[in-house]
Amino acid sequence: MEQYIEFKGVSKAFPGVQALKDVSFRVDGGKVIALLGENGAGKSTLLKILSGNLIPDEGNIVICGTEKCYTTPHEAIKDGISVIYQERQLVPLLSVAENIFIEDLPRTRFGHVKKKELKRKTQQIIDEFALPIEPGSIVGSLSVAYQQMVEIMKAYRRNSDIICFDEPTASLTDTEINILFRIINELKNKGKGIIYVSHRLAEIFRIADDIVILKDGSLVKTLKTSEATEQQLISLMVGRDIGDTYANLKRNDTVGEVVLEVKNLRNRAVRDVSFQLHRGEVLGFAGLVGAGRTEVMRAIFGADPIESGEIYLRGKRVRFKTPTEAIENGIALCPEDRKEQGLVLPRSIRDNISIPVLLKVRRNLFLDRKKENSLAVEGIRAYDIKTPSAEKITLELSGGNQQKVILARWTSALLDTDVLILDEPTKGIDVGTKAEIYQMVCDLARNGKGVVFISSELTEVLNLSDRIIVMHNGKITGEVTRQEATEESVLSLAMI
Repeated sequence: MEQYIEFKGVSKAFPGVQALKDVSFRVDGGKVIALLGENGAGKSTLLKILSGNLIPDEGNIVICGTEKCYTTPHEAIKDGISVIYQERQLVPLLSVAENIFIEDLPRTRFGHVKKKELKRKTQQIIDEFALPIEPGSIVGSLSVAYQQMVEIMKAYRRNSDIICFDEPTASLTDTEINILFRIINELKNKGKGIIYVSHRLAEIFRIADDIVILKDGSLVKTLKTSEATEQQLISLMVGRDIGDTYANLKRNDTVGEVVLEVKNLRNRAVRDVSFQLHRGEVLGFAGLVGAGRTEVMRAIFGADPIESGEIYLRGKRVRFKTPTEAIENGIALCPEDRKEQGLVLPRSIRDNISIPVLLKVRRNLFLDRKKENSLAVEGIRAYDIKTPSAEKITLELSGGNQQKVILARWTSALLDTDVLILDEPTKGIDVGTKAEIYQMVCDLARNGKGVVFISSELTEVLNLSDRIIVMHNGKITGEVTRQEATEESVLSLAMI
């Protein structure tokens, strides 16, 4: 019997938010359905209902003619449904093999794990994905990209009939994306139903058969990919024509003096890195995954040790032993993984914004809640964070609004930040919010900040940066201006 899944009138509300409103559409086996929408449109809520993490308030799910209502992820997995979330569901201290087979480890009749069989089965899957990792490698020691591939292999191993991918390529290189798309096409040819969530429209046109668009929890339209245009999809998602995102940016025309200079920086991950950052400048860093961009910034910020080299901030030689020292001296870092490294998700927006300035918002031994709340409200207003109040738990915000919380924190009026390092600030964020963040970056430069902009999306780096530094294997391989840079020239430097 042909596999299919159908959402019928699915609705779900949370306090103050109607996440889904009467959503209905069908996914047939042997097809890839792209699920599009801005952050907060309801995509993740829909996947959580399908996987048994949430129960709908109204409506139901029909699989091959049978109504389903899963109350646990285990029930959904048992029924042939796998959801690969943007937030990885891995056990860092276990091996690749143990993570892939975590629900179904091969055991002897005495309960012992058959290690040779586990290794053999895992190696077969790794070979299918053509990845340079070992079954026995500890997952926590792998790069973010390879951890994401382990997550995908775990779902692939289950041989599920319905597989959902939530922003699967956010941390992957082009090579790994090609591997993933090959696997998805193989699954499709085997009759599997695929739901694919991504903000990268080029991927949608490459992999999807049909497109389902959500906005504010409601179904806007379902259309065939072959009949859609990129501008049409953006307008349907955003509800307006955002025009040429980069052409409309209000940029800084005046670049000031050098605010940060790095000379011959070296540690276990980077070698002899030297560059200058000026006030009012957006300095882009390009390179493939593992090129060393993040490691350079972590060393400057005091998060990783430095073996040798010099750092000058506002002309004064510095070396920070901790991030706290860097913050106190006017350097801020928005990390690559906002959920694990940037935010305290169970805490409120107010708490997250005030973290670096707690000593400045206290009255004697206690926090001045009025002052702290005023600071948070100003950040919410400045960055247009979609929330009913500053007390909203950060975990409950969309990815784009979570990113805005981090920006509001580091540009707080109580911080004297001169250098702002943005590491993958638009990862997993919709096109509408991306346009807002691009302008925010330009506004920071116009206000005299020196901005370092790191992104794996080359188009962003090319169009947003005043200068671009390219890295490969821990070294700087070249530098170009925005006017000089092309995708070909930057890629050739990134692959030297």
